[in-house]
Amino acid sequence: MITQIFGHIKAIGLLLLIAFTVTGASSYAMAGEVNVAVAANFLGTAKKISSAFEQKTGHKIILSAGSTGQLYAQIRNGAPYDCFFAADSERITKLEKDGFVADGTRFIYALGSVALYSAEPEYVDGKGEILHTGKFDKLAIANPKTAPYGRAAIEILHKMRLYSQISDKLVYGQSVAQAFQFVASKAVKLGFVAISQLIEAGDKLKGSYWVVNPSFYEPIKQEAALLRKGESNKTAVEFMEFTKGTEARTVIKTFGYTLP
Repeated sequence: MITQIFGHIKAIGLLLLIAFTVTGASSYAMAGEVNVAVAANFLGTAKKISSAFEQKTGHKIILSAGSTGQLYAQIRNGAPYDCFFAADSERITKLEKDGFVADGTRFIYALGSVALYSAEPEYVDGKGEILHTGKFDKLAIANPKTAPYGRAAIEILHKMRLYSQISDKLVYGQSVAQAFQFVASKAVKLGFVAISQLIEAGDKLKGSYWVVNPSFYEPIKQEAALLRKGESNKTAVEFMEFTKGTEARTVIKTFGYTLP
């Protein structure tokens, strides 16, 4: 009798194991994967949005960050990205014109903001007067040829009528992320960065900064699009829709961006 009971228990356990294995395999098979090219300034925000999406859906988001210009070149050279979150509209426009963007999928997801930052406390005041004093050796900015935040930095200096005085002090990062790293590590005392980077640093942020008046530079319209390579990826389509939703937009605003 006892042998029969143990036999039944073993049989039930085996059936449960099989059911669990099949269900697990089925869920794994259904999980999708999306390769996303994301502008360096938006990486921290994209990580938070991606995490929320993954928790809700079980899908996987793979983020690849860099300057908008670098990512644009990679896409044109066949990089296997499904989606592109650029830091401007210009690159998306060019990609769309040349057939790299899925029809009707581009949209502005955020308006970026610029700050003058130093890792030294009280070094930067609320008006950025340090730029007028010239009491600094170097000024870090993103490469204006490839990064919209670098272009904005140049526009700010022209607006303040300081470019000719400061141009020989400029140190260029490949992206705004590298420009921020130059300053945060104190390799360079001063730099123009994205406000989102300062917010992302949170309690770890040391130093002082000035939020630049948006009228000092052209609006940084950060645009995204589903790429042709991702058009047949249902998970990529789902992710792009998620980034337009209330939850994602709340995250974007939390990181200091203005919503379009």
